[in-house]
Amino acid sequence: MGLKLATLVYVKQDGKTLMLHKAKGFQKGKWNGLGGKLEPGESPEECMRREVFEESGLAVKKAQLKGFLTWPQFDEEDDWYAFVYVVTDFSGELKASDEGELHWIPNEEVMDLNLYDGDRVFLPWLEKNRLFSGKFRYEKGEFKDYEVVFY
Repeated sequence: MGLKLATLVYVKQDGKTLMLHKAKGFQKGKWNGLGGKLEPGESPEECMRREVFEESGLAVKKAQLKGFLTWPQFDEEDDWYAFVYVVTDFSGELKASDEGELHWIPNEEVMDLNLYDGDRVFLPWLEKNRLFSGKFRYEKGEFKDYEVVFY
């Protein structure tokens, strides 16, 4: 069992959220924000900027740290910890992603996507002016429960 540190980023513009329909890996078929694992020596902010650029071609100008999420044994092996950001200012042109298909989804339609059940719980927290720390438990891919602290 290992520990994975990651970023999870929701890019927002004009009432829409940039979502990634995953095409490979254990998340295949799910919709998610952008992001990925921190590289050795990399800060969460550096990872967030790198991952957004690599996955979308967009350069982050302004981001806000919204919280932290923990998923014990999420992929049935590792504990995942993610720094969660919202990006509201960026430059560049959207490019094709190696991770899947990128789509600008109207905010009111995001919950209609094939999301992880836990995502339906924490996505509304992105709109609050409080930092959150959430722990989401899954067993064999099935959402069991969560706990959260708001600061």
